[in-house]
Amino acid sequence: MKVIYKITYPNGKIYIGKDLTDSINYFGSASPDLIASDFSREQRRDFAIRKEILWESAAASDAEVNQKEVEYIASFGSNDPAIGYNRWPRFRGPR
Repeated sequence: MKVIYKITYPNGKIYIGKDLTDSINYFGSASPDLIASDFSREQRRDFAIRKEILWESAAASDAEVNQKEVEYIASFGSNDPAIGYNRWPRFRGPR
């Protein structure tokens, strides 16, 4: 199963990603330094994130999954630094 997921961090920021293997313990490739900069040492002591599956397919090609990921990043605005941790596609500002 191939999936598109949304990770929500304690500060409300999100990350949209894809997993071509549907691994339960995969939480994406967001920049750890970028995320760490948003949380104090104390906040890191008790830290919970939420992973939601937004879309799944057993038949989609990898190219289709890639396209879906970009669509979801755009629809959630997770490449806007105020909203999320996706840095691609590059945020161009409000439309």
